[in-house]
Amino acid sequence: MLTSLALIFLLGLVMGSIFNSLKLPSLLGMLFTGIILGPYALNLLDANILTISPDLRQIALVIILTRAGLALDIKDLKKVGRPAILMCFVPALFEIAGFVLLAPKLLGISILDAAIMGTVIAAVSPAVIVPKMLKLMETGYGKAQSIPQLIMAGASVDDIFVIVLFTSFTGLATGGDFSVMSLLQIPISIILGLLLGILLGLILFYLFKHLHLRDSMKVIIILSVSFLFITLETLLKGIIPISGLLAVMSMGATLLKTYPNLANRISMKFSKLWVGAEIFLFVLVGATVDIKYALSSGIIVVLLILGCLVFRMAGVFSSLIKTKLNSKERTFCMIAYMPKATVQAAIGALPLAMGLSCGQIVLTAAVTAILITAPLGALGIDLTYKKLLSKEIV
Repeated sequence: MLTSLALIFLLGLVMGSIFNSLKLPSLLGMLFTGIILGPYALNLLDANILTISPDLRQIALVIILTRAGLALDIKDLKKVGRPAILMCFVPALFEIAGFVLLAPKLLGISILDAAIMGTVIAAVSPAVIVPKMLKLMETGYGKAQSIPQLIMAGASVDDIFVIVLFTSFTGLATGGDFSVMSLLQIPISIILGLLLGILLGLILFYLFKHLHLRDSMKVIIILSVSFLFITLETLLKGIIPISGLLAVMSMGATLLKTYPNLANRISMKFSKLWVGAEIFLFVLVGATVDIKYALSSGIIVVLLILGCLVFRMAGVFSSLIKTKLNSKERTFCMIAYMPKATVQAAIGALPLAMGLSCGQIVLTAAVTAILITAPLGALGIDLTYKKLLSKEIV
């Protein structure tokens, strides 16, 4: 296992640096490192690493979302208002509709199978988007209109919405019923996640105000509480829906609201943690990608994914109607809302494991979507933000 860890970190760093020197996002180098080291290529990673890979990716995701919460000012979100809510579900609905309309004609699958495929692929990737938006916040790009905050908040809730729909559609495909009650899990999960995060944020504020602890100890406590949020979500699954990741972000935002000096200091420490966590996350996501599936998909699946991205962009555009954003800023939001990676890696193989007839083609589409949209979105953000967004001095 130690050899695998060394390969992940060293090759991830080297490949990330090479891609960075080529003016490409470093995460692409890390993704390709994972593909090369993974079980579907050279198979150099220890089986134990691959077994706990979902947990390791979850830890990395918690780190970046905690950092995002510590930088997410509630005043900025209030200023954004309605579009922040619409971005949580409208783009995903448009993209799923695109799959329902296009996939049966292009792939010859049923409407239900197309809907399942849509819910797997429609989830945007916070792991790709959040670090990019934090960078924009730090440098002042898009600050006047709170664009990074808008995209971060929407991307975090988007996944909840899509995964609930995925569960409903796969339940229907395995002989269950599509229940309206299952859709109520979406607002319940969001509200409970927010309330839990706010409550724990206030408790931590009181604790940190009255107990003298080193900032490093506070980071450990915040991380531990964040991990417990994820555990709680898993334990209550099927009983009470709750979003652990949303609780993580709202806890960080509560600390920023109540104790800004501490939040800023802690955020810097999480930035340092992210240096290693980022490598872990994207190398291990890359390790889940079976390149053979992507190569066997053919041009039809590629065209389907690109076509449905157009639907997604239309959804983003619709969410931003009657806002103060100009055409350049709206274009940037459409580009920034493209990347997919983490959710597709997590649930892409589930339909196949369930024995659904669409399982193989859904897995193929999920792998292809990661390979197309993660590089396209990350590169698109890096190449366009200076041209499309105005900069404020921070």
